Amino acid sequence: MHNLVIDIGNTNSKLAVFKGKLLVFFQSVPELNKATLASFIKEQGVEYAALSSVRPEDPELISVLKANTKYLPFSTRLNTGVQNHYQTLSTLGQDRWAKIIAVHQGFPGQNCLVIDAGTCITYDLLDDQERYFGGSISLGVQMRFQALHHFTGKLPLVGWNREIQHIPDGISTDTAITNGVLQGVVNEVEGFIALHNNKHKNLKVVITGGDAAFLLDQLKNSIYASQISHDPYLVLKGLNEVIAFEYVQKD
Repeated sequence: MHNLVIDIGNTNSKLAVFKGKLLVFFQSVPELNKATLASFIKEQGVEYAALSSVRPEDPELISVLKANTKYLPFSTRLNTGVQNHYQTLSTLGQDRWAKIIAVHQGFPGQNCLVIDAGTCITYDLLDDQERYFGGSISLGVQMRFQALHHFTGKLPLVGWNREIQHIPDGISTDTAITNGVLQGVVNEVEGFIALHNNKHKNLKVVITGGDAAFLLDQLKNSIYASQISHDPYLVLKGLNEVIAFEYVQKD
């Protein structure tokens, strides 16, 4: 059985094919259209499919999935055993929920904090009683740079190269902005980890998202290093778990 799972984010669309629980193909594209999707489904021999999106639903993509696969409409109301106490399910991001489903399967019976460093930085906790109450949403790295420029009269829009992990000293306006943004993000992440460590024993921290590499580099020598792992495919794994639960286990 080959499962196609699609994660449409604010910047890119990620496609993955799983054989059972084994990831056998991954691709990230700036845009996904129906012709490309139809061709991909045929090439990969896909049987089941699920899609998560932070954007409005694309009816053309959905029609391709419905016509060519056993398509599972993913929503925050689908569940694989998590006790979901979030009060506004209609506004809970599908990607946030998919990540909780993924760690529920990957770290059973553990307190697990998911940190997604993407367009926004999100913090979501699944406790060791399989309960999810929500978390926090904060500005992502690029959004912070843009906000400083947009909401002030003279501060420049400073570019940031993700490949450069070093945080510069603030000896000029540009480097002061870079230092404030990047060190601020690191301090925020460490603060959230400390906060949840105080509340939850044996906390596992899973970092994902486009800016994960920066955080991992900054935290590799921190007191929290032993708690932290990296999983770039967390949303995709969560979608695959839902397919397995809905179509395989129930059958």
